[in-house]
Amino acid sequence: MQIQKISTKKVSDSVAEQIEEMIRSGTFQVGEKLPSVRELCEMFGVGRSAVRDAITTLKGKGIVDVKQGEGTYILEFDSTRLFNNHLLLTQPRDISELYQVRKILEPGIAELAAIHRKEADLQLMADIFANPTMNGWDSDYLLHTAIAKAAGNEIIIQLLEFISTTMKNAMIDFHRYIKKNPTTAQMMEIQHFKIYESIKLGKPENAKQMMMEHLDYVEKELLNSLALQ
Repeated sequence: MQIQKISTKKVSDSVAEQIEEMIRSGTFQVGEKLPSVRELCEMFGVGRSAVRDAITTLKGKGIVDVKQGEGTYILEFDSTRLFNNHLLLTQPRDISELYQVRKILEPGIAELAAIHRKEADLQLMADIFANPTMNGWDSDYLLHTAIAKAAGNEIIIQLLEFISTTMKNAMIDFHRYIKKNPTTAQMMEIQHFKIYESIKLGKPENAKQMMMEHLDYVEKELLNSLALQ
């Protein structure tokens, strides 16, 4: 595999992304010890701090384990780490892959919610919109969870809760970005309300379409906020 010299501003992120790709491709094997920090510096043409930060990122994602005095070892893939609060969505690829999953699940969830919603489900959503003390990422998280509950499928609820938990830290950062961009905040509010209205009126196709448009928009804005960091 050809090694690319790193020249971007986010040096450590680029190093982490290349190491992760080398693990995926089999250049580095599960259980194997990564080259030393010095060797990785020479391999990528970067400084020690960039390599150390990259290893910290990979450790946070559960890809490697750092053993003091021994070195850094590649961990076997564990699906449970995908739904871990410590997953760091620091790479565009991570966000894109997560939103691929959300766009497979949530439009269908909204569609089911429009079919199976009960009055209590609609009231819960209305309360989220009406509560002045509940705004930002927490209302965003609770609304998507309420829609999943309205779908009436326990497995779907658990799946979305796993994904939403993974998203919490990213949602918090994203809503900090939104505060500086009132147009984005207003658009998200409009989109959320359109999804709710479609569910309330029992229009499954509309609910599905509105959810897909919302997720497309949020993914684009989230990637944009990451690029501006």
